Amino acid sequence: MGQRRVGKSYLMRQIMRVLAERRVVPTHIVYINKESGDFDDVRTSKDLLSLIQAYRQTCRITKRLYVFVDEVQDIDGWEKAVVSLAQDPQQLYEVFLTGSNSTMLSSELATKLTGRYISFDVFSFSYKEFCQSRSLVVGKESYLVYLRIGGLPELLHLPNEETSRKYLASLRYSILLKDIVSHFVVKDVPLLEDIFSFCVDSIGSLVSVQNIVMTLKKQHRKTNHETVSLYLDYLCQAFLLHEAMRYDVRGHAVLERQRKYYLNDLAFRTFHRSSFDPAPGRLLENAVFLHYRSCGYQVYVGVVGKKEVDFVVEKNGQRMYIQCAYILSDESVVSREFGVLEEINTHGQKYVITLDDVSFGMRNGIEHIRPWELKIE
Repeated sequence: MGQRRVGKSYLMRQIMRVLAERRVVPTHIVYINKESGDFDDVRTSKDLLSLIQAYRQTCRITKRLYVFVDEVQDIDGWEKAVVSLAQDPQQLYEVFLTGSNSTMLSSELATKLTGRYISFDVFSFSYKEFCQSRSLVVGKESYLVYLRIGGLPELLHLPNEETSRKYLASLRYSILLKDIVSHFVVKDVPLLEDIFSFCVDSIGSLVSVQNIVMTLKKQHRKTNHETVSLYLDYLCQAFLLHEAMRYDVRGHAVLERQRKYYLNDLAFRTFHRSSFDPAPGRLLENAVFLHYRSCGYQVYVGVVGKKEVDFVVEKNGQRMYIQCAYILSDESVVSREFGVLEEINTHGQKYVITLDDVSFGMRNGIEHIRPWELKIE
């Protein structure tokens, strides 16, 4: 699962290539790409089952059939077909799916397929993958390029900024139209675009639904709390945005009201905004968020009394506390960034991540690192 154009289809083709290398008979691999006009008639679960059964009979397949369905959320009731294939007592199937909606694995489907499926999220290129794809040296110079360009695979090979801007505008339109407007029958498309623009401008800032409503009303836009909340959810389901809830470090509780939203790819900030403000601190914070999310961590915005910790990240019982800043320019900035972490007495590693040229090392059990030194876990 993941946003459009992050490489899900490419990974699917890699799996098919591995099967072929393992001498799986080519006719035992069937690929259904819902973005291809050849499969426009496959609109429901019955259409999907009929196609697969017809293929099996035509090719006289008696052994395991490997079924690949790309952008499966475009097939109405697709989960019924998957359950039917998984529970077929006479014929063997192995099914691979991609989807651009975070809720594609409904609780009902998960219950029926308990123990028989594996799901994982696909993100844009990480910084290390970005460097590998462009043969760049790991370090500050290439990291600043990454913060500006982002990690969308196709975007990395376009010839100039104008082409990149047009590509991203087309991708944004495609996601809004196909994965949100059509799927959720959104009535106010301009409002959806305005909410996305608001979040692009607000990365790294606490946001509430009420805050967005009030901002839009000042612009003479008619909306309400329920609609804004729904549209935010749609943007997250389509992987354009990620939500980070607030977590009270001392009270060990998730706080419901305000939260932060981060972009799924940094390019949306660079090529979507009309402002010339590069906002490297905000881009760094977004990049660090994506790093830990792509590594499988739950990521929260920490609260310590009246102070904020940029991130509290958790995985497998492990917890880390992280502060992000552009650079540690003077002692007051050092005291501010390290000081809030020093107030945390609970167990867990603590890091301050900045774009400084040199590392400040350890200070009171808190390690200073640069973002290009983060490891893929």
